[in-house]
Amino acid sequence: MRGSRHKARLRAVEVLYEAEVRGVPVADVLERRRAQAEPPINEFTERLATRVDEHRKRIDELLETYSIGWTLERMPVVDRNILRVGAYELLWDDDIPDGVAIAEAVAMAKELSTDESPVFVNGLLSRMMENKASLSL
Repeated sequence: MRGSRHKARLRAVEVLYEAEVRGVPVADVLERRRAQAEPPINEFTERLATRVDEHRKRIDELLETYSIGWTLERMPVVDRNILRVGAYELLWDDDIPDGVAIAEAVAMAKELSTDESPVFVNGLLSRMMENKASLSL
């Protein structure tokens, strides 16, 4: 099961990344992707991308607060979107254990970003997890 969910998370990051880079709504990217036969976009990917987008303002505030030495704008676009997915799953998706949310984000950073990104992603999301009980969502 982890394999298919992991791929779905990667696809959600791709959708969020494309929307940000192109400056278009996430819903438009999802609509275009649904119209393409290959590769198919699954329900988990759509739900995750949509929910991250719905919570994006608060997620970005928290990423900015818990990031040490980096503003949101200075982070690579791919890292920003991996962190958004990880933060959403950590803070709003009760079906995903905290450790899984962080491990998945770190795994995506290993696959998609720089050598330093997994440590950065792990540290930032771990700080958020430690403070989870006090965060107003």
